[in-house]
Amino acid sequence: MANNAQTARARGAAIEQIAAQWLRQQGLTLITQNHSVKGGELDLVMRDGDILVFVEVKHRTSTRYGHPLETVTYQKQQRLVRAARLYIARDGSSSPCRFDILAITGKSPTLEFHWVKAAFDAF
Repeated sequence: MANNAQTARARGAAIEQIAAQWLRQQGLTLITQNHSVKGGELDLVMRDGDILVFVEVKHRTSTRYGHPLETVTYQKQQRLVRAARLYIARDGSSSPCRFDILAITGKSPTLEFHWVKAAFDAF
């Protein structure tokens, strides 16, 4: 069982690397990735001009059981907002921020990227 969890973590880390590289190609700057805070983790923290961007990365090899965007539920959004608030408090940043979702489908090398900017608000 532990081996499956390690494999899943390794796959997740690899996809996040690909996501960060793809977003850099779109003009964003990577600040940090896999940033853990109490009660949550921020996949990617990036900068888009003067905007601090918190990116949730979701991957599925197929959409047979739903699109990866569907996995970012209201509860998940709340956890991301809490994690982002803790990050901002620690970092002391006062720049505007937004929450993006980067949904990736397929298997390498034929990945499809679906980037939703400002996917939800910090309620």
